[in-house]
Order: sequence, then C-alpha cells, then structure tokens
Amino acid sequence: MVRATRGVASGAWYFEVKVLRIPPAGGTRLGWATNKADIQTPVGCDGFGFSYRSVDGTKVYKAWRAKYADEGYTEGDVLGFYISLPQGELYEPKQPDLVKYKGMPFHAQPLKDEKKTPNPVPGSEIVYFKNGVCQGTAFEDIPGGRYYPAASMYTMPDEPSCEVRFNFGPGFVFFPEDFAGRPVPRPMSEVPYQAYELKNEGPAENGAMQRAMHPNIIVDSANSEPNAYSYSGAFIKIEEIGDSGIDAPMDSKATNRVMAHEQLAR
Repeated sequence: MVRATRGVASGAWYFEVKVLRIPPAGGTRLGWATNKADIQTPVGCDGFGFSYRSVDGTKVYKAWRAKYADEGYTEGDVLGFYISLPQGELYEPKQPDLVKYKGMPFHAQPLKDEKKTPNPVPGSEIVYFKNGVCQGTAFEDIPGGRYYPAASMYTMPDEPSCEVRFNFGPGFVFFPEDFAGRPVPRPMSEVPYQAYELKNEGPAENGAMQRAMHPNIIVDSANSEPNAYSYSGAFIKIEEIGDSGIDAPMDSKATNRVMAHEQLAR
C-alpha cells in the first residue's frame, strides 16, 4: 500500500486518481486508509481501510469483497474519492505519543489498543465516482480516525507495473456537479499541515518522521529535478511529480500528482 502523508478526521473531502496502466493480469484497490492501517497489506485488508477494486468494481473492507459498482474500471478512467466525517474530530482516537529511543522517534501505544476498531462516526460515508458519475454510497458510519488517500496495485512478475496518478486538487478533471444533498467536499490539497509532536520535545517534520519510521525509503535530495522517492525493497517504487505528493507537504497552488508503481505477485 502507498498512503499519502496528510489525512482528514472531520468534514467532507475529495481527490481523484487517473488510471494510467493496468496489465491484463493486473489490478488495483484504491481508496482511504487510516494511520493504523497495515501498509504491508492491500487497502481494505484490515478494519482501517476502505477500497474500490478495479477487477469487478467491488468494494473491500476487512478483506471482504462485496458487490458495489456494476462494472470495474480500467486504463483511462478517472476515479473520484469522497469522504464525509460529520464532527469526526469527536470520534478520532487519541494519537499515541511519540517517544525517542536511541535517537529515533517511535509510537508509544499499548498493544491491546492497536487493532481495536474505533467507534463509528454517525452519518459518515465514503462514495466513489467514475468519470464524474456517482457509483453510490460504498460505506456508511465508518470508524473514527484520520483518513489518508491510499492505493494498492498488483501485477504478475513478467508484466509491466500498474500506474495511477493522484490529483489532490483543486483542478479536478471530473469534479461532480451534484453530490445528491451530501456536503460539498474540499480538495485534499487544502488539508492543513499536521505536525508530529515528540513527547517533551519540539515538532518533527512529516518527511523526517517518514524516513525515521521507514528507513527503507530513500530520498534523492541531490536531484534538482522532481524529487524521487523509492523503496529499497522489490515491491514498490514511488516517484513524486510536481511540487508535492506522497512524502511532501501539499501545495494548493499546484496540481499535486503522484505516480505510484507497485509490482506484486497476485
């Protein structure tokens, strides 16, 4: 799973993903995941993520596929991702303290609470769109938490990687004209910066935290062109295009585009 670094816990929000390439045996699961979701698993594999599947248009939560859209999506489609969390800040679990150990920041959290599903946010929902057309409500009364745009992609080893491009706004390709009475969302590009607080110390930047918690992420800061981010394992490569993206602050003045490549055996 790849997951953006800025999430939302309250209000209505929206982003787009354009599908650039899906090989014949490939597939994607795109959607939302909280900071508790296991990034080593697909979106929707546990109780902290909700995804929309390319193969047959099903929705996925807790690794359970259920019928949703009439058909899947493929190359060239532009998907919209809507989330509404009315007064969600009242239901967001307390974030664990960050403590320094051997010079590195770590989450201090009791093991018994790690997999506990938070209370649902009344009236909350997740809705997916395909080329500007609403596919209907996918999930309702979802657990409280801070939700981030997320993606998982699959291909066979002898096939090209799947490719998708995130657009956090504000310049969307298919921003819906009618949300059927739902709150009109704000673009994810407007999500404010959330600093990480080290206990008894000052704030740590998002990028520094990401690198500290995930040392396999390599940042090519010497490149004067768009910064390159890559995972040193065999599973994932992330490239940043433009001024912001997966591991950088979002800039509402620029179209935020992230192209993510992931290659996994199905």
